[in-house]
Parts: sequence; structure tokens; C-alpha cells
Amino acid sequence: MPPPTPSGVVVPNNLVWAILTTLFCCLPLGVVSIVYAAQVDGRRAAGDVAGAYAASRKAAGWAWASALALPVLLMLWFGLFGGIAALGALSEL
Repeated sequence: MPPPTPSGVVVPNNLVWAILTTLFCCLPLGVVSIVYAAQVDGRRAAGDVAGAYAASRKAAGWAWASALALPVLLMLWFGLFGGIAALGALSEL
């Protein structure tokens, strides 16, 4: 029988943020965030509060990485193809 969890311990699982960043930002990084977010409640229920907090921090970190990956990738995309378009326009002169 697992030890009872301390009453009143709430560990945020960040599952909503993980799902939203997976859908709207970067799929691979968001999936990693969902995996860690899914581990939080199970670890807390098993009495591993420290492991639950660690999984919660990892889920939040991967969700942030996924959210920040979208603007970075968009800037690289537009920079690359904008540069190619600028070079193409200069070659016609």
C-alpha cells in the first residue's frame, strides 16, 4: 500500500498548457510536455511528491520551449525565404 499523500498538496500538472502548445506551436516538443504532465498526478497519488514536482517543472519547461519554438521557426522561415526573394529581385536588376 503506497503511503498517503500529504493533505492539501497540490502539484500543477500543466496538462492544459502542454496540449495547447502541442496543437498551436511545436508538435514534437509539445508531446514531450504532455508525457511529463501525464506523470504528475500518478506520482502524486503514489506519494512521490518530489517526483511530481519534478515532472511538473519538466512539463512546464517543455511547454515553454514549444511555445518559443514557433516564433523562432517563423523568423527563420521568413528570413530564409525573404532573403531568397530579395536576392532574386536583385538579380533582375
